[in-house]
Amino acid sequence: MGRIVASSFRPAWWLPGPHLQTVWPSLARRRPELPLMRRRIELADGDFIDLALGAGGGPRVLVIHGLEGDLQSHYAGTLLQVLAQAGYCPVFMHLRGCSGEPNRLARSYHSGASEDLHEVLTHLAHDPAGPPLAAIGFSLGANLLLKYLGERGGHPAGDPRAPLLGAGIAVSAPFVLRDAMLRLDQGASRIYRTYLVDRLKLAFRSKFATLPCPLSIDIAAIHGFNEFDDQVTAPLCGFTGVFDYYSRASCRGYLPAISTPTLIIHARDDPFMFPATVPFEHELGPGITLELSAHGGHVGFVAGSRPWRPEYWLEGRIIGFLRDLQPST
Repeated sequence: MGRIVASSFRPAWWLPGPHLQTVWPSLARRRPELPLMRRRIELADGDFIDLALGAGGGPRVLVIHGLEGDLQSHYAGTLLQVLAQAGYCPVFMHLRGCSGEPNRLARSYHSGASEDLHEVLTHLAHDPAGPPLAAIGFSLGANLLLKYLGERGGHPAGDPRAPLLGAGIAVSAPFVLRDAMLRLDQGASRIYRTYLVDRLKLAFRSKFATLPCPLSIDIAAIHGFNEFDDQVTAPLCGFTGVFDYYSRASCRGYLPAISTPTLIIHARDDPFMFPATVPFEHELGPGITLELSAHGGHVGFVAGSRPWRPEYWLEGRIIGFLRDLQPST
C-alpha cells in the first residue's frame, strides 16, 4: 500500500484561495525562449505525435501537458528550463493535435490515451539513451500517466508489459473525470469550464475545416464538458458514451496496481475537483506517495513572501524527487 503525506507547500499570503493560485501563473509568468529540437513519432495507426527535445546529455525526463496545453502553458517552458539547468535532458510530449498542426485522424487526444504514451516511450526506449528516468504529467497528462503506470504495474523490469519508466510525477490529476465535469459546472469554476470548452470547440472547427467530419453535431450548441465528451470525445475515440469514457479513462481505479516510484502532488482546494475526489490511502499502490496540501489550486502552488518575487514551489519539489531517485549523483 502507498502512503499519504502532508505537503511542505505554504501558499503566498498575497495569493489566497484556490482561484488566485490557479490563475496567477498563467497570467503573470514569463515564458522562456528555449533551444528545442522537434522530433516526430509516427504512430502505428497512421497518426503522429510531436516531441520537443531539450539540450543536454543527462537522464531524460518526459513532460506531458494538460487539456489544450502546449509549450506555452505556464508550467511547460519554465520546467524544461529548470530540468536542463539541473542536469536533465527534458523531452516535451505534445498530445495528438497540440503541436500547432492538426493530427491526421478524426480522433484526437483524450484523458485515457495511455496507448499513445506507451508508443512514445517505446520509441524513446530504443534510443541509445534508453527509456526516460521519469515522466511528469500535469492535469489531464497526470491522469494519463497514472493510468499507464497502473495498467502496467506489477510487472518486473524487462517484462514487455512493464512500464518503460523509472518513475512518475503527477500534478493535479483529475482522479475521477465525472467528478471533474461536475465540479467545473459549479460556482467560479465555470470560468475554467467555459475557457477550456471554447478552446476545444475552436480546435474541433480548425481540424475539421480541412478534414471530413464523421459527426453530425452542432458544435456551437455545446457548452459543457458532459456534452462535448458525449458528442465529440466518446464517438471519435471509441467509447460508447460519456460515462463509458469517464469510467474507463479515469485514473483512480488504476492506482492500486502502481508499483513504480510515483509522486502525486495535489491540493485539497483544487477548483477542478471535489475534496472527496482524492483517493484514500488504501487505494494507493505500493509505489505511490500522495503529497497533499490544504491549498495550491490547480497546477498553482505559488509561494513566496513578496509579490514581485514569487516562488514556484512545484519545480523545486520535482527536482528534489528526481534527485532522490539518484542518491549517488
